[in-house]
Amino acid sequence: MNEKTLYKLEYDKIIDLLTEKASSFGGRSRCRRLKPMTSIEKIEAAQQETEAAFQRIVKKGRPSFGGCAPVNESLKRLEIGGTLGSGELLRICRLLENAGQVKAYGRRENGDESSDCLDGYFDQLTPILPLTSEIRRCILEEDEISDDASPALRQIRRQIGQINDKVHATLSGMVNGSLRTYLQDPIITMRGDRYCIPVKSEHRSQVPGMIHDQSSTGSTLFIEPMAVVKLNNDLKELYGKEQEEIQVILARLSADAAEYTDTIHTDHTLLTELDFIFAKGALALEMNATAPIFNTEGRIHIREGRHPLLDKKKVVPITISLGDTFDLLIVTGPNTGGKTVSLKTVGLFTLMGQAGLHIPALDRSELAVFHNVFADIGDEQSIEQSLSTFSSHMTNIVSFLRHVDEHSLVLFDELGAGTDPTEGAALAIAILDGLHRRGIRTMATTHYSELKVYALSTPGVENASCEFDVESLRPTYHLLIGIPGKSNAFAIAGKLGLPQEVIEEAKKHLSEQDESFEDLLTDLEVSRRTIEKEQDEIAAYRRELERLKEETQKRQEKLEEQRERILREANEKAHAILLEAKETADETMRNFHKFGKENISAADMEREREKLRKKMEAARSGMTEHKETPHKIHKPEDFKLGESVKVLSMNLTGTVVSLPDAKGRVTVQMGILRSQLPISDLEILEEKPVYLKKTARQTTKGKMKMGKSMSVSPEINLLGKTVDEAVAELDKYLDDAALAHLSSVRIVHGKGTGALRQGVHDYLRRQKKRVKSFRLGAFGEGDAGVTIAELR
Repeated sequence: MNEKTLYKLEYDKIIDLLTEKASSFGGRSRCRRLKPMTSIEKIEAAQQETEAAFQRIVKKGRPSFGGCAPVNESLKRLEIGGTLGSGELLRICRLLENAGQVKAYGRRENGDESSDCLDGYFDQLTPILPLTSEIRRCILEEDEISDDASPALRQIRRQIGQINDKVHATLSGMVNGSLRTYLQDPIITMRGDRYCIPVKSEHRSQVPGMIHDQSSTGSTLFIEPMAVVKLNNDLKELYGKEQEEIQVILARLSADAAEYTDTIHTDHTLLTELDFIFAKGALALEMNATAPIFNTEGRIHIREGRHPLLDKKKVVPITISLGDTFDLLIVTGPNTGGKTVSLKTVGLFTLMGQAGLHIPALDRSELAVFHNVFADIGDEQSIEQSLSTFSSHMTNIVSFLRHVDEHSLVLFDELGAGTDPTEGAALAIAILDGLHRRGIRTMATTHYSELKVYALSTPGVENASCEFDVESLRPTYHLLIGIPGKSNAFAIAGKLGLPQEVIEEAKKHLSEQDESFEDLLTDLEVSRRTIEKEQDEIAAYRRELERLKEETQKRQEKLEEQRERILREANEKAHAILLEAKETADETMRNFHKFGKENISAADMEREREKLRKKMEAARSGMTEHKETPHKIHKPEDFKLGESVKVLSMNLTGTVVSLPDAKGRVTVQMGILRSQLPISDLEILEEKPVYLKKTARQTTKGKMKMGKSMSVSPEINLLGKTVDEAVAELDKYLDDAALAHLSSVRIVHGKGTGALRQGVHDYLRRQKKRVKSFRLGAFGEGDAGVTIAELR
């Protein structure tokens, strides 16, 4: 990649921002070496790593790599059998501890998290816990070795402590005793590594010992008393042994570390690379950047891109396309309008994307892979080389025109400026046309109207302009593709106070063709503003429609929730009513069973029946108006003798035995139960139950005598039902079996966990008036999965 272009497009400043995000020496060095790549496979792999780091930072924060210090020199010494100092061993220890922390950071907390391309880096990290534990046990700080590092060191330091105590005790006795009058100060001091006391020079003969130093005036002598000379000698010898033992400990730790040099080197390399990758992710997060889509067809489409070196709160996003329907884009407009920023944005995004960095633009932005980027931006006039502005630009352009090809991106800022406008415009058209014929992706900024006409008249070349607000005399920095820009010189001059007659005189010097072209641009600008206003209104209407649609959908969802709640409550109430009806029916059946067997009068039976009727009427009057399946309301003439009907309040099937009376009440026979019911509580059955067949004949008394035989299966299957469901179904089945005069029935409940069998048996035990006895099935009858019940 062209080094001069990297500097022109300020790629080095992006690298500085990236380097600040790295936290280790190796990571920062890796960031500074980052260059754009030309292999689309390597570019996409680098982009995937940046995206993976970005996602992990968003979810879990950023890991620290501060413990990844350089250890390569130490590892080389270990490889040749050298001994490391305590500081070097601690750096290795911190590196391995950092590897353990980063490995824990990369571990998936649950199986729902999807894997990414960084898993391989985390999996290869090896903390080497035994080595780090041993180093931490032996070395407390760079200049402090633990007493527990070895038994010998502990013994030596214990002896040093004992001798120190003796020396201090002896000297303290001298200082506070007989020698007190001979001392300059009653203190114990050190000279070299020997304990001494400060003796007045005139009392030198009174204190026997070795002189180690004297004060600057000579009035004080620092004497080591003879009583502690041997102790100090022993102390010095022990200090030597201590250092020797420390070297033994360091040699042992170095030997332990030497066994893992390859692993330590791998950990250092992985941590450095991860630090670099997470620096890219952190930079993407700071810039609010996204991963671009790459292609090899030279197609660029940047969606609302923001120059990364400008304040992201103030910069105006731009949308640029190049290389699809046109390969040459000519940007025009007033000075300070954003032309150069647009040019640099395209070039810098290309370099950043090919370096594996995200770009501050909307997702689905597209970049092409270029083998080289050439940029002629800025004023490079050189006094030393006697080059003018035009000459410096031409020198630069000539230098890279020799190397451009179809895989290059070329950027020109103010092409042809700095010389005669007519010649400069002609030269600019010639250069751009030559690049256009070769299909080289090119973007250029200019003030020349000739280039605007060239773009309008040449296929594959497109105009663009940076919008300028004449009323406020300020650029809006919006880039408009397909519209050439006006210089707005006359309008700006008028707003700044130039007399109108001067402006009118200036217009006379314009050729008719130039004036017509400027008028055309004015008309285009007015049309564009009108269209944009209409598009904004359409967008506002669309947003309003979306809002109304969303509100309608929410209202519909709320109605559905209310409907479901009402149905659920109705079902719950219906279930409660059915349970109450079942209990009432059970009680009624028990009373009728008693009738005829015990001394219960007909009057008592009638009172029970009336009580039941009133309870049914009260329940029916309290029922909700909303019925899930409303039944048909019959007329009195619809009922016929012997017709099958359903009693809604009792959920029982019966037979009409008398026609409706004047009050609209019909007598219905339900098994052994006969009751007068209103026709509103009855529903005529279209078909008779399969198991029910009725015959009738007329008696001599004009009464209808009913003969009924019921075909009830001698077996009931309760498999798959809960205990409550099974007991409810079994209760009804036993009633039918009793009406059919079955002597025994077979109840299939299965083996399973035994809960259903136990529930059936508990129920049968309570039915002593209907069930004579029950037992489990014998071999061939179903074993423990079947119960045989004998009925009374």
